[in-house]
Amino acid sequence: MRKRAVARQSDVLGVLNACARPMTAYQILERLQVGEPDIAPPTVYRTLSALTDQGRAHRLESIKAFVPCRCSHVKNVPVLAICEDCGTVEEHDGSEILPKISALTYQSGFKPARHIVEIHGQCGACAA
Repeated sequence: MRKRAVARQSDVLGVLNACARPMTAYQILERLQVGEPDIAPPTVYRTLSALTDQGRAHRLESIKAFVPCRCSHVKNVPVLAICEDCGTVEEHDGSEILPKISALTYQSGFKPARHIVEIHGQCGACAA
């Protein structure tokens, strides 16, 4: 029997929440196949797309991986700080910097469709 979209989203979020590091779609697929061997990659990609559209997960564009949303930023853009040593991702509120970033692009006539702010470096624990 096929699962409903809400149940599938819950499954994928469960996998993301159980992992401390970002996961690729295929890593998520492997975890889900333990309990559901016939699940296919397009199903996982569709589910991840829905979760990112809803703001319940974030796609880390630079490393092609996903993390669950861990804060409430309904109208704000998250700033995702990615540790290159341990792989953790910190989520910060970018509402104060978004107008400045938008102003830079508007000067050239560019009209942004979405905002993704990623910063790579070392987390506090790894930098210590």
